[in-house]
Formats: sequence, C-alpha cells, structure tokens
Amino acid sequence: MTERQEYALMLTGGGARAAYQVGVLKAITNFLPRNQSIPFPIICGTSAGAINATTLACFASCYHLGVRKLDWVWKNLRTSDIYESGFQSVFGYLLKNYFQGSKAEDMQTRATSLLNNQPLRQLLRKTLDFSRIDNNIDRQHLRALCITASSYTSHDSISFFQSNKNVEGWQRSKRQGKPAQMNVEHLMASSAIPLVFPTVKLGNDYFGDGSVHQLSPLSAPIHLGARKILVIGVEQPEIPYTQAINDHYPSASNIAGHLLDTIFADTLNADLERAYRVNQTLDLLTEKQKKETHLQKIECLEINPSENFNQIAAKHYHHLPAGIRSLLRLVGLKPDIESSLPSYLLFDHHFCSEIIDVGYRDAMNRLDEIRDFLNL
Repeated sequence: MTERQEYALMLTGGGARAAYQVGVLKAITNFLPRNQSIPFPIICGTSAGAINATTLACFASCYHLGVRKLDWVWKNLRTSDIYESGFQSVFGYLLKNYFQGSKAEDMQTRATSLLNNQPLRQLLRKTLDFSRIDNNIDRQHLRALCITASSYTSHDSISFFQSNKNVEGWQRSKRQGKPAQMNVEHLMASSAIPLVFPTVKLGNDYFGDGSVHQLSPLSAPIHLGARKILVIGVEQPEIPYTQAINDHYPSASNIAGHLLDTIFADTLNADLERAYRVNQTLDLLTEKQKKETHLQKIECLEINPSENFNQIAAKHYHHLPAGIRSLLRLVGLKPDIESSLPSYLLFDHHFCSEIIDVGYRDAMNRLDEIRDFLNL
C-alpha cells in the first residue's frame, strides 16, 4: 500500500441520500481483485458519510467485503432502524421534549430534538467492530480514518482521526484535528442533524452534525497527507429557475429542505473551487516559487448524482411511517409538495435501493475517469 499513501476518499453528509455513495463504491469493485485492500488508505467522512467511511475502515483489508456489507445494510434498512417512527413514539418523544424545555436550563438532563435516533446507536453497535480499525492500521491496509463533527461549545469544526502515531493534530481558524479512538458516539455526533437528532456529548463538549461549521471540508484529508481525493457527494442537479417559480410562500418544509441542502453542499463546492484555483496558480510558478509558497497541488475528482433525489423521494413518500408523515404535515409537507426534506429522512430500503442504483450507474458512466484518477 506504500505507493498509495496519498490517495483519499471523502464521503459527505446527506442523511438517507448517503446510500448513493454505496452505488459509486460498488462500481469501483468492478476493476479490483476480490481480495484487494481499500484503494484509498485515507478515509474521511461527515454525517451519514461518516458511517459509510467507518464501515469501509473496519473492512479496509478487503474492499469488496466492506462494500458488500454497506450494500446489504442500506438495502435492508427500515426507517425504524434509524429513528423511532411510530405515531405514539414520535409524539410521545415530542411531549417529553416539551416538558423538558419548560425546566430551568441547569435542570435539563437530556438533549432535545425532533426525532429520537436511539435505534441508530443500537444498529451501529451491532454492525461495526471498531477494534478492526487499529488492526487495519497496524497491517498498513489503512492509513487514517477521520470523522468530522461540529462543536456547539467552541463553534469549531472538529475532525477526529484515528491513525498511526506519526500523524499529529492541527489547529486552524474554526477547525481542528484531534487524534481519537473511534467509537459509536463519534458517529452519533457527526450524524446529529441540527434540531432533527439530539446533540451528543464527547468529553466536555457537545457536538452535532459535522457539515455545520465545516468551512473547509478538504482540510482534513490534506492534513492527513492526501494529495489525490475522490469526493463522493450527494448534491443533486440544479432545478432550472423557471421550474422553481411558485406563486406561494415557501412552507416550513421547503425552508428546512433548503437549509439542509445548504449545510450539506455549499462549503464543499467553495473548497473545491479554491483547490482548483491553487492548482492553476501553482502551474504558473517556477519550482523555486512553488517551494517558497509551501503549497502543494491537490487533485480532486467529484462525483455527484445525475438524478433528482427529491423526485425519487416523492415516489416513495408513502413508505414513510404514519407517525413521520403526520409530523411532516405539521410543517406543511404533503406528498405533492416539492421539498428536499423527505430525501434526507427516507431511511427506507425501497428509496435507498433506488439511489444506490443511481450511484452505480453514475460511476459506471465515468468508470474510465475514476480508474485513471485512482491509477488502477
């Protein structure tokens, strides 16, 4: 693996949309031997992408096996595996939060949120063996796993990384890298979508979804030594402006979906543009000038969905449990209303299987490009 030390995989956040990443990863298995270790020894993930990243890290010695594990889990997923979704449990949880909020701040003993994702914690404990990460690092199948979460205490983006002892932490404006021994709580923190899922306490700090405050998503893999980064995002194609015009004010569900789209995509696009401009600048400098800048060329290949997940989610809206549909109606969401929100919450195998297929087709259409980028 020595010659591949500078290759990294970055998986972004996006709730249920992260199933798309599995399809892309699955396509890459077509040109790798069945017993080959992971072709990108640096793995970085945020939010739901952090869960996919950790699964791959646990199976870094055999890439095919890790992808098959992800594929099986997503294709057999139920909404109730991620958060409580029955009518009684949904509104009972909201009622508990209401009474919790009426207490004085110093008497509040539990995190409040729209949904209770305790089932996700149980699923992660059942499916992931975190001891395998150190084993894969020791055997040089893996160089580093990095999981990013957002600190509600310091307002910094914190990238927790598990690697060999040669990798040091870092601190920059609004972002830090901290060595850690990964466990379930790091994943729960990174995937805690603001207001939707409860915050998580790690040490003395409180954390939420890693996409929040993540002003420089490429920072973590670069600090860990990456020079070639495969980025699998979940940003869907833009809807032409003429189609988006509406005669009515946006509903609360429209606004919530818009905010989630912004959280999960905008900073990555800005960071990719910045990396592209740095590369262009370096191409214009002499070797002496390049050394004086202390900058290095970073190559990125980004893969995003070719299809609109909102439209796919609308087809599967009826697969949402009755309790969740009732809750969404309270914020103005109905099956015939265009919103990004269901595509983030539809942790159902019908929806997930379809967008896995989208990811597979997208990657197969760019397979030569991916293979050339990864030098495989």
